[in-house]
Amino acid sequence: QVQLVESGGGLVQAGGSLRLSCVAAGSTTSFNVIGWYRQAPGKQRELAATITIGGMTTYADSVKGRFTISRDRIGTAVYLQMDSLKPEDTAVYYCHAEGYYRAGASWTQGTFWGQGTQVTVSS
Repeated sequence: QVQLVESGGGLVQAGGSLRLSCVAAGSTTSFNVIGWYRQAPGKQRELAATITIGGMTTYADSVKGRFTISRDRIGTAVYLQMDSLKPEDTAVYYCHAEGYYRAGASWTQGTFWGQGTQVTVSS
């Protein structure tokens, strides 16, 4: 199976920066897309930023120009550089991936979520 292991959350003042990391562990994987969603208290989970295996990025309008997503060469690790953070960026950030993982001699399609990492921005 596949686990997405996140790190890098924490508490920061408004205007500060944080860098989130997510690494896939377990089975060999081939992700079509990997990225970050976030869920603020009392709100639905929403897309923050994603990147495809081809390098195409998608950002929520609210983070464009402030967040930068990147991945390693083989696409099993993803990073989110968050600059100019605002209190409204406070949320649990979840790593998400879609693609295939090696199960025995075959490849199986799957969708994967990390456990989440808390980001708190104080005003």
